Amino acid sequence: MRKLGKSLSVSDLGFGCMGLSHTYGASDDQEAIRTIHHALDRGVTLLDTADIYGNGHNEELVGRAIAGRRNQVVLATKFGNVLNSPDGGFDGSPAYAARACAASLKRLKVDVIDLWYVHRVDPNVPIEDTVGAMKREVEAGRVRFIGLSEAGAATLRRAQKIHPITALQTEYSLWTRDPEPSILPACRELGIGFVAYSPLGRGFLAGVHGATEGRDRRNAHPRFAPENVAVNRTKYVAVEAVAARHGIKPAQVALAWVLSRGADVVPIPGTRHIAHLDDNLAALAVSLTPADIAELEAAFAPGTIAGDRYPAGAMARLER
Repeated sequence: MRKLGKSLSVSDLGFGCMGLSHTYGASDDQEAIRTIHHALDRGVTLLDTADIYGNGHNEELVGRAIAGRRNQVVLATKFGNVLNSPDGGFDGSPAYAARACAASLKRLKVDVIDLWYVHRVDPNVPIEDTVGAMKREVEAGRVRFIGLSEAGAATLRRAQKIHPITALQTEYSLWTRDPEPSILPACRELGIGFVAYSPLGRGFLAGVHGATEGRDRRNAHPRFAPENVAVNRTKYVAVEAVAARHGIKPAQVALAWVLSRGADVVPIPGTRHIAHLDDNLAALAVSLTPADIAELEAAFAPGTIAGDRYPAGAMARLER
């Protein structure tokens, strides 16, 4: 177990549920529920979803999966990233926050959300107003802990003055080390846990380098453009080399690296398949040597990765 913030204990490895109904093409609900059940059986406690994933479908799916097993789950969801919004895809207003919380509780079929994030910081609403609204949901007993996603260090400091922030969720992996200069240090200064999404680089660090299904959003991501894959594949050789030395899979190397970043860092890889879930959990038994870590970090030095991690429009919505 690891601790987020001062009081929220979660499994060392969480489970990101987004891909079960969003982003990576068509999926099967029954297989998704079996995969979530297997994760719970294996001791995973942190399940992460959001209201925008599948336009509400993912929360409904998770709600069905945890029925009768609520006491095994630290349930995290998010709001504020809005489809077809006239305000650029954001809504961090207090009125919207209240509506979003009620809607998520209904879809999840629960009385309380354990960890509730604002999914993207709304540039049109002071973070103090957004966090103030989230604080009121805590005071009403509908939320236990609150977090921010893809927020910068200055925003974290402002938010923390309104209500304790339990976790920051941001993309973090060998090929996305953006949080290291200022955001991760700010989290540690403020006592905020760090939840690392896409710790496998949307599958790249597990060996997904070729063409993907037509509806797969990676087809629009610059890092998955063929010319950038060709460059980044040369870096992936280091992951393969470390994996070969340890007799493990590349995905386990990538996850072990994120896990090694500190006891306050919790990766939340996602998968649709039980076999891949078991592979991911096996990373908990991997101990990378200082030489392994140095080799990996040299190969994936910040500033050397080809292509942005999101398309230009989505990059503009991140605080970096």
